[in-house]
Amino acid sequence: MQVGAVLRKLRKERQLSLEELSKLTNVSKLTLGNIERGETNPTLGMLWKISKGLSIPLMTLFATENEVNLSRSGEGLSISGDQKSWMIEPIFQNTSNEIEMYRAYLQKNSSYHPEKHHWNTTEIVTVMSGEVEIAINEESYTLSSYDSISFRADGMHSYSNNSNDVVVLHISLKYGPY
Repeated sequence: MQVGAVLRKLRKERQLSLEELSKLTNVSKLTLGNIERGETNPTLGMLWKISKGLSIPLMTLFATENEVNLSRSGEGLSISGDQKSWMIEPIFQNTSNEIEMYRAYLQKNSSYHPEKHHWNTTEIVTVMSGEVEIAINEESYTLSSYDSISFRADGMHSYSNNSNDVVVLHISLKYGPY
């Protein structure tokens, strides 16, 4: 419901019809209308398409205006990828919309191939538990608990968990100028 209300507000502020928003985001008019009315839960891939189409950070779609925000694992908003192998919990977004933080969970023996992020976005990943293989363009990197990596996220990248345990990651996105 919150995403739908924020999406409708952004669309109206920009004086866009659902059809115009559909063309910007490559998400169907019907789906956008369902999201605005709170009749469907959008997937993470769909939310990325919407945020990229509107040139806004992903977390803008979940905007709240509290002075103190507490994020407890497993208690707040969570968003799953299309195959349910990837789940993120938004943690915080700074007020300038430049940095977002997430907890991410990659299920055992699975992989996740996210949409390319906004142009000039940096992704910073720290493995909190487990081991993950992160492919960035043509290179592959294996990270274990407490290892970190930083990379441009506007290119192809993916996450693979080849173990029998869930991998827990802390991810920060730093948006550059659009």
